Amino acid sequence: MKDYDTGHGELGASIVLIFPLLLAYEIGVLFTGHVNGADVVTRALYFTLGSRALYLLLHAVLAAVFLVWIRREQRWDSLRLDVFAPVVLESLIYALTLGAAVTLVLSKVIGMSIGGATLAGLAGQAVSALGAGVHEELVFRLGLLAGMVTFLRGGGTDRRLAVALAFVFSAPLFALAHHAGAHGEPFTMHAFLFRTLAGLAFGAIFWFRSLAHAVYAHALYDLVVAVT
Repeated sequence: MKDYDTGHGELGASIVLIFPLLLAYEIGVLFTGHVNGADVVTRALYFTLGSRALYLLLHAVLAAVFLVWIRREQRWDSLRLDVFAPVVLESLIYALTLGAAVTLVLSKVIGMSIGGATLAGLAGQAVSALGAGVHEELVFRLGLLAGMVTFLRGGGTDRRLAVALAFVFSAPLFALAHHAGAHGEPFTMHAFLFRTLAGLAFGAIFWFRSLAHAVYAHALYDLVVAVT
């Protein structure tokens, strides 16, 4: 058994692929003022540092450390176009089909009508989409879902049962997190069920493909929503 069970994907390669996305988001929030609603880390970090200069310096240091790490670990190949492009293209397919699939389930199976939404500030929405892709997948798929599987397996639970329980519990928690705290959205059953189903879908992408696929699918889905 692996020390930390992250499904079928190779975690190191995923980290290499998603770090540029994380860096783009963290810098983007300075220029747009849009922080992803579930991202308490960036808000706390900026509040603690207290200035843009220190915030930018910290991320410059993180970028330098990242470059040193991928050189020492000989992971440059993960950033090759023939590796990166298929991940993004596959994730785009997931992103384009996700909304339609979840909407179909809600309307045809559950019988819940779909309400419209208005979006403004495309640049801000784009930055928020990047934040959602990176932070929410790190927290709810890599942290919560994989963490629950690892914990349950460590207690002797069968792997298949552990995975099923992790999916069942992590998806609604992912949905509820969007309604929690001062920056949360007003609760509606439609939004909760939509995000629960989306959480199951992103969980499946994470578990059966990789963290990078889940991150890019999530970010691209939110970008598609932002421009439609």
